[in-house]
Amino acid sequence: QARLKESGGGSVQAGGSLTLSCSASRDTTIDGLCMAWFRQKPGNALEGIATIEGNGLTRYAVSLKGRFTISKYINSNTWDLQMSRLQPEDTAKYFCAARIDRGGGCWLLDHQYTVWGQGTQVTVSS
Repeated sequence: QARLKESGGGSVQAGGSLTLSCSASRDTTIDGLCMAWFRQKPGNALEGIATIEGNGLTRYAVSLKGRFTISKYINSNTWDLQMSRLQPEDTAKYFCAARIDRGGGCWLLDHQYTVWGQGTQVTVSS
C-alpha cells in the first residue's frame, strides 16, 4: 500500500507563510489519485483544506480559499500546500491523504481517503 510523508511544518509568526509537501512512496504514482490536505486542531475533528485531482481540478474549504493553494507535481510524485497570511488559529497538525479517483470528484470527506501521512505540526505565533 502506498505510504505518504509530509514535510515542511514548523513555527512561523502571524502573517507569515509556509509550504507543506506530501511525498508518495515510489510504489505509487499520484496520477489517478485524489490528493488532499486536512488539519486537526487540538480537541477538534479533522478539517478539510483542499483537494486536487489528476486533471488539476482543485477544491477548497470556503473559509481557507485565497490563503491556501494546493498543487501537484507528477515528476516528483508530490503535492504541496502553500499557506500564506497564517494566523494563530491555523495552528494544527496537518495531514496529507490520498485515495484512488474512481470518478465523481475529489471532495473533502476524510472518511473517503484510504492513505494518510503521519502529519506535520504547524504552529503560528502572534
